[in-house]
Amino acid sequence: MTPAPEARDADFRAFALARWPRLLRTAYLLTGHHHDAEDLAQVALVKAYARWDRVMRATDPDAYVWRIMINAHRDRIRGTRVLEWLTTRFPERAGGDRVDQFLVRDVLAAALQRLPPRQRAAVVLRHVEDRTETEVAALLGTRVGTVRSRTSRGLEKLRADPTVQDLRAPTRGPEPTHQQEVTNHAASGERTGVR
Repeated sequence: MTPAPEARDADFRAFALARWPRLLRTAYLLTGHHHDAEDLAQVALVKAYARWDRVMRATDPDAYVWRIMINAHRDRIRGTRVLEWLTTRFPERAGGDRVDQFLVRDVLAAALQRLPPRQRAAVVLRHVEDRTETEVAALLGTRVGTVRSRTSRGLEKLRADPTVQDLRAPTRGPEPTHQQEVTNHAASGERTGVR
C-alpha cells in the first residue's frame, strides 16, 4: 500500500534535505563545476522522486539515489560533444599586447629552420604536435631510437642557439603567456601535454 501523497512528499523532502550536501559534493567531484553539480544533483532528485516508492523499498535508498546520479552524469557526458578540461588557469591572462608572442614565434621558427630537416621534423612532431616517439617513427619511416637521437640532437642545438637562449633568460616584465610557457617547455625538451 502506498502512503498518502502528503506523507510521501514529506518523506522525500526530509530525504532530500538530509542528503543534499553529500549529493552536491559528489556531483561536484563528478562534474568539476559548481553549477553543473547543482544541475546534476537536482536531476538525480527529480528522478528519485518519480521512483520514490522503489527508492524507499530498496535495501539502501542512498545507494539507489547515488546510482541514479551517476547514471544521469554518464548520460550527460555521452551527449556532450565538446571536451572540457578542468584547469585552474584562465585561458588568457590580462596584459599588454601580443607582439611579444609573435616575436617569440618568429624567433623559434627561425631557430627551427636552422636545424637539419630530419632533426627539425623530429622536434616539431615530438614537441610541437606532442606525438609519441612511436607515432613519430611511423610518420618518418624510421626506428624509435633514431627518433630519440634526432630529437635529442635537435633540442641540444636549439638550447645552444643564442636567439633561443635570449628567450629563456629571465625577464622582469609581465608574467609569461601560456604560449611562451609552451614554447619554453618545448625548447627545454619537456612534453607539453598540448595537442
